[in-house]
Amino acid sequence: MCGITGWISFDRDLSAEAATLNAMTETMACRGPDDRGTWTEGPAALGHRRLAIIDLPGGRQPMTAATPDGTVALVYSGEAYNFTELRADLAGRGHRFTTDSDTEVVLRGYLEWGDAVAERLNGMYAFAVWDGRHDKLVMIRDRMGIKPFYYHPTPDGVLFGSEPKAILANPLARRRVTLDGLRELFTFVKTPGHAVWDGMREVEPGTVVTVDRTGPRTRAYWTLRTRPHPDDRDTTVATVRTLLDDIVRRQLVADVPRCTLLSGGLDSSAMTALAARQLAERGEKVRSFAVDFVGQSDRFVADELRATPDTPFVHDVAEASHTDHQDIVLDSQTLADPEVRARVLRARDLPLGFGDMDASLYLLFRSIRDHSTVALSGESADEVFGGYLQFFDEEARRADTFPWLVRFHRDFGDDGDVLRPDLAAALDLPRYVDDSYRAAVAGIERLDGESDFEYRMRRICNLHLTRFVRVLLDRKDRMSMAVGLEVRVPFCDHRLVEYVYNAPWSLKSYDGREKTLLREATADLLPKSVYDRVKSPYPSTQDPAYAQALQGHVKELLARPGHPVFDLVDRERVREAAYRDAPVSTQAARRGLEKTLDLALWLDLYRPEIVTG
Repeated sequence: MCGITGWISFDRDLSAEAATLNAMTETMACRGPDDRGTWTEGPAALGHRRLAIIDLPGGRQPMTAATPDGTVALVYSGEAYNFTELRADLAGRGHRFTTDSDTEVVLRGYLEWGDAVAERLNGMYAFAVWDGRHDKLVMIRDRMGIKPFYYHPTPDGVLFGSEPKAILANPLARRRVTLDGLRELFTFVKTPGHAVWDGMREVEPGTVVTVDRTGPRTRAYWTLRTRPHPDDRDTTVATVRTLLDDIVRRQLVADVPRCTLLSGGLDSSAMTALAARQLAERGEKVRSFAVDFVGQSDRFVADELRATPDTPFVHDVAEASHTDHQDIVLDSQTLADPEVRARVLRARDLPLGFGDMDASLYLLFRSIRDHSTVALSGESADEVFGGYLQFFDEEARRADTFPWLVRFHRDFGDDGDVLRPDLAAALDLPRYVDDSYRAAVAGIERLDGESDFEYRMRRICNLHLTRFVRVLLDRKDRMSMAVGLEVRVPFCDHRLVEYVYNAPWSLKSYDGREKTLLREATADLLPKSVYDRVKSPYPSTQDPAYAQALQGHVKELLARPGHPVFDLVDRERVREAAYRDAPVSTQAARRGLEKTLDLALWLDLYRPEIVTG
């Protein structure tokens, strides 16, 4: 895993721009703490920060290949889990390799197949190829959008990077956010291609972006397609298990210490159990880590989202699968530390946070990094198999909007509630969400003969896989790469996604429960407690001390009446929340405080030009 960046300027020689290229590259230092490299040739300048995972001495970048017609240079972030098979195929076609890295396989694959190499890759990746033979840049992102990738067209080329901060380090990119950018910050819809920063774009998942002297053009090499599902129940369950066995086996390959993230839910437990069984065949034990909060299990109070604390289930799995387990226990003082908030915000580049859930994820990853460099996560299983409450909530099912927003507004309130009334009117968030929803459902294909109910559930599944999951994948990537930890997501393997997506809802939930296919496919590996457990989201602290700390920080902010955050948020609403005597220990009650603090810190650190006219 790595951080990549670059600058293409067709009207000049960039060899004189080493200082700017270095500045762009160094913003990616957290993503790649092990090595750095830059390369320039004529109009092309590439930068790379490396987190070494496979072939530690041989995978240095930028990686180049000389051809009779010009140099082809690659900067690559991610992992190609089928690189061994591709390497054998390419060797049979006459390619010769000087390293054991998957990076060289991708480079040679591009030389053989051009941008169609993307269609042969299984993995998570974002990479850019400068093709000196044709004076063009080719940018490619993985199918599910696991690895982030941004670009910013310029009058004579393009800037690109793994994260916006790399692009913003170039003077050609203005730190400006318009009303449309603000709308993305307050709606939780993740519009494909939208990067919030004015002039910046996201390379969409499953897409190739090619830039030459005529400008950028895009080509989708993968989309989530509707196909018939001929398999019966038993065959479907067996196929899911076969796919999972293969996926986990591939994703355990690394030349560095690896582990699993274990929450005690079905997803992470199944994945951990599979990994434990496979490693046991080699005489190894899997390491597992879980997050917990001081006193959480003893003082836990059930609510609509979480019926049980995680820790007892975590320990059941650790015992059953014989993992080398460690709980990372966090206290409220650390969670509320302004420096932790600043690190989280710098990692995300935007005030998109989930409050203590972001802080705890960052702190969990930071602790894990002391022991492991690669972690496997259960992220995206809910989207693939249908695990969220909104899949079973009749109001959310029937709503003519993104189904998660129905639950989100009910459980957490509205992000826009904290805004100044005049800004809220200018943003018109309901209309923005409605327009986004209409665009999202417009291209969802209906199977011939599919019932109205099955098509409704297909749309809900599609929206989660093409919109919702990208929010969580981005969060996971930013929090982990901020500490140089590579997190792999087995449930995002496109083969599994395609197969389960096309299974009808009657199969996905044939016993009336969430994630039935996953539960039955791994039933032989799971403790009964986990097999029977109801879905519980990522944990959040219930300690009143955390909320009190937030109120204290907001009171300090209110003592600075000239702060630009009050051009965005309603000061009196914020004051009311900060001085409220009633408990604010729930996520819903804390949300306005969290959003205000994040916005204020973002304005302090990034100093964006906010254009609301």
